Amino acid sequence: MGQNSSGIDAAHRRVIFASSLGTVFEWYDFYLYGSLVPIITKKFFSGMNDTTAFLFALLAFAAGFFVRPFGALVFGRLGDLVGRKHTFLITIVIMGASTALVGCLPTFETIGVTAPIIFIALRLLQGLALGGQYGGAATYISEHAPPGKRGLYTSWIQTTATLGFFLSLVVILGCRSFMPAGYFDDQGWRVPFLLSTVLLLISVYIRMQLQESPVFQEIKAAGKLSKAPLSESFGQWANLKVVLLALLGATAGQAVVWYGGQFYALLFLEKTLQVDSTSAQLVMAAALALATPFFVVFGSLSDKIGRKKIVLVGCLLAALTYFPIFKGITHFANPALDAAVKSAPVTVLADPADCSFQFDPVGKKKYTTGCDLAKGALARMGVSYSNVASSGGPAQVKIGETKVDVLPLDPGLSAADYKKGQDAVAASLKTALANAGYPPKADMAAFNYPMVILLCTILVIYVTMVYGPIAAWLVELFPVHIRYTSMSLPYHIGNGWFGGFLPVTSFAIVAATGNIYNGLWYPIVVAVMTVIIGGLFLRETKDTPA
Repeated sequence: MGQNSSGIDAAHRRVIFASSLGTVFEWYDFYLYGSLVPIITKKFFSGMNDTTAFLFALLAFAAGFFVRPFGALVFGRLGDLVGRKHTFLITIVIMGASTALVGCLPTFETIGVTAPIIFIALRLLQGLALGGQYGGAATYISEHAPPGKRGLYTSWIQTTATLGFFLSLVVILGCRSFMPAGYFDDQGWRVPFLLSTVLLLISVYIRMQLQESPVFQEIKAAGKLSKAPLSESFGQWANLKVVLLALLGATAGQAVVWYGGQFYALLFLEKTLQVDSTSAQLVMAAALALATPFFVVFGSLSDKIGRKKIVLVGCLLAALTYFPIFKGITHFANPALDAAVKSAPVTVLADPADCSFQFDPVGKKKYTTGCDLAKGALARMGVSYSNVASSGGPAQVKIGETKVDVLPLDPGLSAADYKKGQDAVAASLKTALANAGYPPKADMAAFNYPMVILLCTILVIYVTMVYGPIAAWLVELFPVHIRYTSMSLPYHIGNGWFGGFLPVTSFAIVAATGNIYNGLWYPIVVAVMTVIIGGLFLRETKDTPA
């Protein structure tokens, strides 16, 4: 059989292509939501105030991640009992159907609160399917890999998450370009979701051509299949200990670096720095295109020097450099904002007793104190501020040397009057901020594309370091007969919970503290934890037999 320059023969290239292509499409489906959070917020959570709606939209995004470990349990067990191929065929059908239905779903304006309920239910189905998908594809490819090439082979499937994200951005940008102005935000956003039906049919057809994993067929013929994968994986301490160490010492740090370098960076550009969506997505698409080959580079390198070193060094580099990189992104993406923060810093002076944590899941609570009104308005505008306790008198926002009083509202106001009161506070602050040099939006004429792309590319290269070798590392940590189940759970708890909750956790930290960079402490702390636990307690696996 012929080999290409990568050293992979034709039969194995078909296995990798078929497994990876289907997974690209699944990640495309999943990431569409993350890329369209601002529009989804308006369409399905429009009955809430702006801050709560955005937080709730982020939680709906995270909901898909929350159920991924449960999908790992359900489908991981199925994969160890009946086979890898049939299991990831089932998951891709669930995934594709759920995504297509989002494109048909009526909005909040049409059917009220039923819309977000159905929407979140579809997100949960997506998460369940994805929870069973990745472990099957990674296990399937690794069990086809010859000795000494498992890192190289599985690194191709590691590109699929980034390629799926890239594909979702390209489709969104294409739709925006070819549709009349304003139409995409009105109705055109449905098209990328509906396109998943085409991708689903292609994926199913390709995967139907595959044969079962040879390693699985071998243990099945020998009668060595596990009769109880869940109890063997998690009911026996020897294996459960490895599952827990794989979670805390490998996948947790990998996850926060992955989501920090891709999703949080995109949200930071759009929401915090007020860069227009198209430009932010173009920057991220360019960074992904430049960095994606490094998944294979680091996967192949892990066959030579080991998986553990590369993953943990990637986590450590991210922890050490996130603050300067994100500050650099601010400087080059919105220099006027960067200059204004330095020349006219913003401070909220208020009685701490009047300041609450502004998270309202049902969107009905009224925040009427001066402190809450001030912080809510600043958070919605993406303005960084510090907090100073004061007593007596109204809450104040100090912008440079200018002080703006923020008076409380009557708690008994109607919803319409409450909204008018909020808007009045925001208008007064916007005027004072504008006078102090704060831009309402990023000035794209001053946007330094080369430097922002460079910094985002560095973030994605960290992603390739931690993610390229992780599949091979996880597969090699567990025995064949319970591999699908055992590796899937730590992977999906790490990526579903530690990673998936990064945007909403970091946003809440920023909203509570006022500092736009404080959200970075979450991925930094988790990454450092992984470096310590993984470095001390997890073994290197590159020479492990199939």
